Amino acid sequence: MTTAERTPRIGFSAWHALLALAAFVMEVLIATRVPHASWIRGYFGDVLVVVLLYAAVYSVLRVNDFALLLAVFVFACGIEFAQYFGVAERLGFVRGDVMYTVIGNTFSWGDVACYALGCGLTALVLVMRDVVVSARRSAAR
Repeated sequence: MTTAERTPRIGFSAWHALLALAAFVMEVLIATRVPHASWIRGYFGDVLVVVLLYAAVYSVLRVNDFALLLAVFVFACGIEFAQYFGVAERLGFVRGDVMYTVIGNTFSWGDVACYALGCGLTALVLVMRDVVVSARRSAAR
């Protein structure tokens, strides 16, 4: 069955759960151990967060990979645009609150580009996986 033929269903994927956990641990380390001025925190964290979201959702829900990546990108952009409108402050969160950190406070087109890059790289890995699976099936025939 190809990626595009999958119908939505619930099911646990240990591999995706471990990927999500690893990405989460990396995000926490980036947030707590890497200086604010570092490119790792400023860019790599934003690339990694879409991988984290994709893996977390896919660990429990089987949907079309590319539809899920699009949904993750839209969600990430929604959070980014919430920063533009100061949603965290409007909801009463203050610097230091967990939700203030999750929502963030500074809009950046660079962050949107990083989300797109993260989704694009994930899509590339998925396409390569599908090509390898297809080649293996063809060779087995």
